[in-house]
Amino acid sequence: MKPNEIEALSFKIIDKEAGTHNFPSDKWSIVQRMIHTSADFEYIKSICFHKDAISCGINALRNGKIIITDTNMAKAGIRKSDLDRLGSQVKCFMKDPQIKQIALKNKITRAKAAVDAAITDMRDGIYVIGNAPTALLRLIELVKAKKAKPALIIGLPVGFVNAAESKAALIELDYPYISNIGRKGGSNIAASVVNALIKLALLKN
Repeated sequence: MKPNEIEALSFKIIDKEAGTHNFPSDKWSIVQRMIHTSADFEYIKSICFHKDAISCGINALRNGKIIITDTNMAKAGIRKSDLDRLGSQVKCFMKDPQIKQIALKNKITRAKAAVDAAITDMRDGIYVIGNAPTALLRLIELVKAKKAKPALIIGLPVGFVNAAESKAALIELDYPYISNIGRKGGSNIAASVVNALIKLALLKN
């Protein structure tokens, strides 16, 4: 089978096994791709969308705004060929030597320092967090202080320390987000959400 045939069959299997759900087509396309990436149907119950999340994400992509990721793994998982058609690009600050120096000097995580460094670039763009709860907590702090203004926050950090708590804080925030309840997530899941949004943005062009 060709790759596109395997993907199409996978989505048919997901639709069959998921059964009846209440997601509209745009939201389901995102959940479907998360399941396709993880083989985890629990995302059907744990996913959370702000009411403006999808429209804000699509508008950002169609306007060629920057996507910023908290890991190079998430960056690598985003389909660049599709993104190029929208005139957008992906950045990750984690390997910047200055970020490392700032983190050491201030005794904070590199993920947190990277959020601070990305304030200007993230404006009206999409900030994608699939690994570091400290990044998400810092971003929430900056948004509350009106210092950071991304169009959309994709907050899907994974792990046992502050992952669930940081996502709960994001969900409580009245700001465009796509997130989930609990410890699950990861860079691959976060990238899958971006890829689904890219597909939606291209359909609406």
